[in-house]
Amino acid sequence: MCMSENQPGPLAGKIALVTGGSRGIGRAICLRLGRMGALVVVNFVSRPEAAQAVADEIIAAGGKAEISGFNVADTTATEAALKKIIDAHGRLDILVNNAGITRDGLLVKMKEEQWDEVLDTNLKGAFTCLKAAARPMMKQRWGRIVNISSVVGFSGNAGQLNYSAAKAGMVGLTRSAARELAPRQITVNGVAPGYIVTDMTSGLSEELTERIKAEIPLGTLGEADDIAAAVAWLVSEEARYVTGQFIHVNGGMFMG
Repeated sequence: MCMSENQPGPLAGKIALVTGGSRGIGRAICLRLGRMGALVVVNFVSRPEAAQAVADEIIAAGGKAEISGFNVADTTATEAALKKIIDAHGRLDILVNNAGITRDGLLVKMKEEQWDEVLDTNLKGAFTCLKAAARPMMKQRWGRIVNISSVVGFSGNAGQLNYSAAKAGMVGLTRSAARELAPRQITVNGVAPGYIVTDMTSGLSEELTERIKAEIPLGTLGEADDIAAAVAWLVSEEARYVTGQFIHVNGGMFMG
């Protein structure tokens, strides 16, 4: 979906918000949507310089972008931030709920704070953004919402009870919202990445990485661009008749 310099992108005139957009999968999604012509709002929590670097890269390539700092776990701050974006641009067309954290630990050793922090960011944060974005989308009778879940939300994973529960919760969130919002021509879908080369996986030992690869039929970890490509399709007109669905991008690790 790379467009020539003289041809407007398929998302020209659209406003897109990507939470957790300053690095990894979020960064790749921002860059892809920018190339498609959307004005991309790059959300960040603690690294404004990283978010600005993403926005600058989009602008340098001829696109439009800006940054917005807020923590999706903070409901008041999130609602205020989305209101500011909508007031500034008069609309919000695309929301990608990508922000997520991990606080791993085995069940019997997991602290309540670890559970709450992950659920507040990964699940409640997605709900807060979705709710705030749905209002303008319903008025304009058009919208694209994509929730980034995970392979472990479908398969489970030892040591990630909180993360797996939050990502599984996004499945129900996605499908219920899809049913509610479909009459207003708003689609709600999800992408469930497998093991992707990001900062989160770069700390894995070589031995563990090889063990993970052995469990993946395609025999390799994915790239952030693989996820961005799936998101790009879901927000395009080519996917106008697709809602309430999940695309599994995991090299065959889980086939659902």
